[in-house]
Amino acid sequence: MALTFGDIAGAEYILLTTFTKDGRPKPTPIWAAPDGDGLIVITQGSSWKVKRIRNTPRVTIARCDMRGKPLSEAVEAVASVDPTRTGDAYHAIAERYGVIGKTFNFFSKLRGGMKNNVALEIKAA
Repeated sequence: MALTFGDIAGAEYILLTTFTKDGRPKPTPIWAAPDGDGLIVITQGSSWKVKRIRNTPRVTIARCDMRGKPLSEAVEAVASVDPTRTGDAYHAIAERYGVIGKTFNFFSKLRGGMKNNVALEIKAA
């Protein structure tokens, strides 16, 4: 039976693969939290994954370990960048990951997170 977006969305770590203009995959392990029928993620606004998503919203997600080793097949998805939802992403990460998520948020905000980070919204393709 093929995996679905929902099967992968519940994983502790998700391997988000973005694609360069010439189609090369660039995988990154991330934390993600549920957001309606999709996922929400926090990342630096200047990161390469944000630049690639702005160019090509097509992404894949898969289960992975904390180092990014894939633990499942990938599922197609679509990502978008939304700087207005950064606060929502911080809240969702704190809810999903508990004390570790709240600690992450605290230190991220100390480093200028609300100013330098953006939210990524990931939905099933």
